[in-house]
Amino acid sequence: MATQKMLKFVTIGREMPEKRDAASRSEDFHEIYREFAEAKAKEQASRCSQCGVPYCQSHCPLHNNIPDWLRLTAEGRTQEAYLRSQETNTFPEICGRICPQDRLCEGNCVIEQSGHGTVTIGAIEKYITDTAWEEGWITPVAPTQERPESIGIIGAGPGGLAAADRLRRMGFQVTVYDRHDRAGGLLIYGIPGFKLEKQVVERRTQQLVEGGVDFVLNVSVGEDISFDAIRGKHDAVLIATGVYKTRDLDIDNAAAKGVVRALDYLTASNRVDLGDEIPDYEDGELNARGKRVVVIGGGDTAMDCVRTAIRQGAQSVKCLYRRDRANMPGSQREVQNAEEEGVEFVWLSAPGAFTGHVTGEAMVAQERDVDDTGEIPTISAVRVQKMRLGAPDVSGRQSPELIEGADYDEPAELVIKALGFEPEELPRLWGVDGLEVTRWGTIKADYQTHQTSLPGVYAVGDIVRGASLVVWAIRDGREAADSIAGYLSGAARVAAE
Repeated sequence: MATQKMLKFVTIGREMPEKRDAASRSEDFHEIYREFAEAKAKEQASRCSQCGVPYCQSHCPLHNNIPDWLRLTAEGRTQEAYLRSQETNTFPEICGRICPQDRLCEGNCVIEQSGHGTVTIGAIEKYITDTAWEEGWITPVAPTQERPESIGIIGAGPGGLAAADRLRRMGFQVTVYDRHDRAGGLLIYGIPGFKLEKQVVERRTQQLVEGGVDFVLNVSVGEDISFDAIRGKHDAVLIATGVYKTRDLDIDNAAAKGVVRALDYLTASNRVDLGDEIPDYEDGELNARGKRVVVIGGGDTAMDCVRTAIRQGAQSVKCLYRRDRANMPGSQREVQNAEEEGVEFVWLSAPGAFTGHVTGEAMVAQERDVDDTGEIPTISAVRVQKMRLGAPDVSGRQSPELIEGADYDEPAELVIKALGFEPEELPRLWGVDGLEVTRWGTIKADYQTHQTSLPGVYAVGDIVRGASLVVWAIRDGREAADSIAGYLSGAARVAAE
């Protein structure tokens, strides 16, 4: 019976949920994909081949039981599909929206390799959990037994929230500290609403609050509260701060007015979307309206910036990337969405200098960031250097090489640097002795237990991995929660003896 519901990839073609047309979606920050209806979700799930070695599952960082919940969806057993989905994933509806499925599960689908088009795994995952919310199947955490041990989690991003959920379900007392005024980390302030509407994140944090997780917001560790104080208050501590320090450019006029960091730009836009008053947005510093915008970078953050600029009413938006389309790190699906919305990609290009002007007078790019009067120039153009791909580097990708004499100036009133993120120097910022870091500045933690060099202190997510995917942070958070539970259970046994 079950088999008859499946293996329909030969007769049924691949379909994504309907996508809002580029003109209308460019006017707002709502998600661009419409919901699957039940019949369409069942139909698309039935395309799964139920293969004996599910590469979709093995290439998912969470090892989600994808073939199982696809089969259950195809059979109309949506609640069971949700239960199976949430066994391995704390936030399936978030991963269904923002995971780069084209690089993970869908990119390794067996029927894709045979030319039939991948199963639309991400859209079905989103459908299953959105349905679960609508039907009331998702309820606050209710541990069967309370435990006295307390865990402090620093960082309310996906890694910290995933650990908080899992630990609370085991009955532990959990407190989450975050420097921002809302929980969610990059989910709430870094990822635009057209990919992840904010109420999707807010209902998850509200679920945790109702389940007994304490949130201490607007608190900066090292300033408002010391790391030692947090350690003293809790039986174990989990560091899940993420990485927020922006990589910079060593070029002329790098500090010109109108040159901004991607995270500052996206945070301002998301705060406005959430209803906050942001002076730097209102005065135009972090607002693309009417401007010629140049975004530097080729990752998912750059894609978020170019598509945000379009929605803010930019005059034009161009993305400079030093390699070609085939070698860019961002999602190809996002590149296509950006192109549909009017973004122009300038491949094999890198910034050589920022040209600016002071008090209205033209000023050529200098080797320093200010003129003789001490004034910072205002951006007027980007000196674009053309590149070609040479020999592969250590990552296996071809290295970009400069083409001499091919420079030109690209006019711009707003330049957004989306060059990736680096870790802050936490041991120094927090005044912590004995917290070991790697040569890259990330916290050194055991890759299985997530234990750091300090007893009872664990670390997960980007602060350990470097800038990575949300799904990896969720996996780390869940694993660390299990390690912390084992550590505290062992400590309790020792104390009892």
